[in-house]
Amino acid sequence: MTVINNIPGSFRDPSGFLFLHQGRHFRQINSSYKENFDRLIESGLYNRLVQRSLLISHREVTEKFEQTGDGYKIIEPQPVPFISYPFEWCFSQLKNAAIMTLEVQKIALEFGMSLKDASAYNIQFLGGKPIFIDTLSFETYREGTPWIGYRQFCQHFLAPLALMVYRDARLNQLLRIFLDGIPLDLTRGLLPARASFKWTLLTHIFLHSMSQKYFSKRPITGGHRKINYREFQGLLSSLDSAVRHLKWQTREKEWSNYYQQSDYSSESLAHKTQLVGEFLDQIKPETVWDLGANTGVFSRLAGQRGIRTIAFDLDPACVELNYLQTIKHKEANILPLVLDLTNPTPGLGWAHEERMSLAERGPADLLLALAVIHHLAIGNNLPFEKIASFLNKVGDSLIIEYVPKTDPQVQRLLATREDIFPDYTQIFFEGQFRQFFAIEKKITIKKTERVLYLMRKVGR
Repeated sequence: MTVINNIPGSFRDPSGFLFLHQGRHFRQINSSYKENFDRLIESGLYNRLVQRSLLISHREVTEKFEQTGDGYKIIEPQPVPFISYPFEWCFSQLKNAAIMTLEVQKIALEFGMSLKDASAYNIQFLGGKPIFIDTLSFETYREGTPWIGYRQFCQHFLAPLALMVYRDARLNQLLRIFLDGIPLDLTRGLLPARASFKWTLLTHIFLHSMSQKYFSKRPITGGHRKINYREFQGLLSSLDSAVRHLKWQTREKEWSNYYQQSDYSSESLAHKTQLVGEFLDQIKPETVWDLGANTGVFSRLAGQRGIRTIAFDLDPACVELNYLQTIKHKEANILPLVLDLTNPTPGLGWAHEERMSLAERGPADLLLALAVIHHLAIGNNLPFEKIASFLNKVGDSLIIEYVPKTDPQVQRLLATREDIFPDYTQIFFEGQFRQFFAIEKKITIKKTERVLYLMRKVGR
């Protein structure tokens, strides 16, 4: 009998929970969910969704586990290599996840079922595409009942998407504070009046918010307004229209030629590209985290080698352009995500355990830290020792670019501030990093004073 080690983030659902055993994820289905699970399978809905790559597949397991509570079955879902969160997604990732959620709901209705929630955390990206991961979100549809996931869909998807379009793409970070979605009254207050000219936004955000406020102060009498099957379909079509009509324009011209506009000559960039490729071939990692990926030029060196690559960048416009490129070129190995490396995702939710920190989702086999050291050390006053310690925690090997003070990029950082960085030298940099990494190679990039290093974690 194998003991179950529950995953903290799945404790809220009475239908079942996730647990970990020998590095594999399993899900216990409780007896209370038996009727709905059987209908999901027997109706053909499960097969339809899996065939269309809208729902992760699973297999029923016969291994005996020490079940807690009244267990019905145990399944092993298809693995998701990297878990990401909605506040780490760019605009189009969140938009595509919203459209996919509605598509799953529409298909479920055809089979007499409905989603009992519409959480963005039910979605992950697999092979470059959004996919539904919560097998226990389906329940039997009952004519006349409202969609219980409506409020959640508006808060998790429609509200942040509207704020990104009408105000600022960085407002998606509000999802990091409001884990159950951005409250509609807050959204209504932040959106400009012109957003209400869109009928769908007027309905699903402005009027929906006012309705929530109105009924929150009144006793429950007759319950929710009943809607029939056709009205339910109409609601889904209206939400789908609202999402699809939201469009965010990135600063594509500013970033599409980033490396051509930088201080690299074509020869320097070619040499750097060659070196990174050689280092990748030497390490042969299965996973790469590109920290400061920009639009993904070097992430693609890893992705083209079949390496599973997470391309992190602070700028949502860069991540957006990178994601659109992965779709256009079908680059299934690359997952672009928004990340502030100076303030990485912490453990969130109840007891800091419902959503994993960045470090908990590592370590990666290899980190790319190209042209970021000066931003961290000079732009953000981070000592080399602190940077090396953190990189050691999240990665086993490291390709890092040292950018000297004489470099034009560093001079720009120092142009408007006092130089309080006497320790910003190559010798001190190497000494601090040697506490955590063994330096295997260091090569100066042609026609620059920049140095590219290949390092491995001490003890590996």
